[in-house]
Amino acid sequence: MESWQAVAASAVFVGVLVCIATEWIQLTIAAMLGAMLLMFLNVITLSEAADYIARSYATLALFFGVMVMVRSFEPTRIFEYLATQIVLLAKGQGKRLLLGIVAITTPICAVLPNATTVMLLAPLIPPIATELGVNFVPLLILMVLVANSAGLLTLVGDPATFIVGDAINISFLDYLRNLSLGGAIAVLVVTLMLPVLFPGIWKKQLSDLEHLPHPQINHPRMLTLGGLVVALVLLFFVIGESLPLPISPAAVALLGAALCLLLTHHSRIDSIQNILRDVDWSTLIFFMSVFVLIGALEKTGVLSAASGVLALVLGRNIALGSILLLLLVGLLSSLVPNIPLVVAMVPLLKEYVVNVGLASSDILVPDFSGDLPVVVLPLFYAMMFGATLGGNGTLVGASSNIVAAGIAEQHGKRISFQTFLQYGLPVTAVQITTAGVYLLVRFLINPA
Repeated sequence: MESWQAVAASAVFVGVLVCIATEWIQLTIAAMLGAMLLMFLNVITLSEAADYIARSYATLALFFGVMVMVRSFEPTRIFEYLATQIVLLAKGQGKRLLLGIVAITTPICAVLPNATTVMLLAPLIPPIATELGVNFVPLLILMVLVANSAGLLTLVGDPATFIVGDAINISFLDYLRNLSLGGAIAVLVVTLMLPVLFPGIWKKQLSDLEHLPHPQINHPRMLTLGGLVVALVLLFFVIGESLPLPISPAAVALLGAALCLLLTHHSRIDSIQNILRDVDWSTLIFFMSVFVLIGALEKTGVLSAASGVLALVLGRNIALGSILLLLLVGLLSSLVPNIPLVVAMVPLLKEYVVNVGLASSDILVPDFSGDLPVVVLPLFYAMMFGATLGGNGTLVGASSNIVAAGIAEQHGKRISFQTFLQYGLPVTAVQITTAGVYLLVRFLINPA
């Protein structure tokens, strides 16, 4: 390990976080400048940067595909139409609308990755807020907080959860039995905090519902055919990887995008150029840049060195280690997008349990398919909870947060780092505390 390269990688990474947190530089520009600086200093080469980006190609492909599908439906005005119906169902009451966002987002995030859910549902929020006469930014933030929390309900609800679950070979059913209750508690925390977090919207009452605009759906034939495409995409998101010939969610999303572009082109309701121009490229570039920044930390040995520190601090005390890991990963996940964080942390944690003699070196093999010792599982469960719930802490903590920020900018408003923090920080603090209690009771004090 070149010490100056490790220092440079760490300094650039911290500098990018400071620029984003203080809003000196817009987050995409800050991350991209950081990645370019590392290449300019030869800490990481262009080919190595491309390799680190390629490791997360599935995430980028999934986001791009869903963005194209959502944009393809805009000319039909389906989002404005559904927004009006939701306001009517809520009877113009803000508290019903807030509870409705929780109720709609939670079950979808149980079967779809949370960032995908935000991409599908977030376009409804600005028109809903306009008709109710409130700022749509808090509503978007609420959707993100619920989506990230509900990502713990199943193994596939959050990419970070899936990455850790895949590393320890936990089955879908075992996850439901052991960890889903923790996800339900996390969603309950957000629900109970609604009147405190959103007092103005909670008390909002729109009395004159008769004069709401009633947008008409355009191009019903395109909407019908497109709806069939989306239904098939959602179906294959759930069952695709269990088919005899597995189909990844990323491939499904790209196929759906291609079919939606085909429908749009032949129905002549919009041009392909307009749709591709409106894709949220800034969000995609941000993620690519972050993957490079994390890759530089991995290449220079910063992450590996952290493994030694972890072993020194935690020792062989699983109960203490689980709680400290929950807090540590929760904090880190508030500062670093949780997908690249867990990609880096999983091998680090496996190396730690081997180093302290809690597991054999077999678990370090990339294609390890056995079971980890039951005694070390709470550590990995703590990582799941910390990575997922910590993502609620700041604007850069989870992919769904960045997606929501991009959608807000497309609708003319910006979710600042401080604005997200005032909602996310109290929620994360309560959720991490309740998750710690759940881990202690369920796996450490009374593991039966």
